[in-house]
Amino acid sequence: MISIDDIAKKSRPVIITDYKVNWASDYLAMGNRLRKLLGDTALRIDHIGSTSVPDLAAKDIIDIQVTVRDLSSMESFEERILGAGFQQRGNFHYDCFCGIDKEEAPELKKKYFREPEGEQRCHIHVRQEGLLNQKYALLFRDFLRANPVVRKSYEILKRRLSKIFPESINGYLYIKDPLMDIIFSGAEHWASNTQWKPDSDYL
Repeated sequence: MISIDDIAKKSRPVIITDYKVNWASDYLAMGNRLRKLLGDTALRIDHIGSTSVPDLAAKDIIDIQVTVRDLSSMESFEERILGAGFQQRGNFHYDCFCGIDKEEAPELKKKYFREPEGEQRCHIHVRQEGLLNQKYALLFRDFLRANPVVRKSYEILKRRLSKIFPESINGYLYIKDPLMDIIFSGAEHWASNTQWKPDSDYL
């Protein structure tokens, strides 16, 4: 659990910018680069996060999800991506989800990489096909794309949080993360009612 000291501690600036049309092309450039590099070790490469949702303000960071068959067999994947200069952050990471102990939840497990040094900020989340966190990223994105009221409300909250916590990403996420899980709960009902399948704009 994050402490009050962590919430108040300065970390890095939290800057929310208006939607940029170049985010889509930035994803395509990086996604195609990853596809050539990883080949069939990547089942699909998706643009996720707020920069993947048209008309949604966001931090100027491209989030990409790489879906793999098995997170326990990553030797070839890691050799290729590290050999190309991408930076690995730790070994395994665990996404947060309300009601699940993330340290004991295989469905929240992932690998995490960053762009090669000196390039545009990019977060690369490597998740296993069929696990909760892999579905979450795609459903959350598609729900925001399809629901302008939810999308606008989410944007307003992010802008307000960036003003409350202008230099604390911990404080920003402390409020935003549980809100995302509330939105995801609504998204699951929407998915059931619409027979949702992930948007097909992946690489």
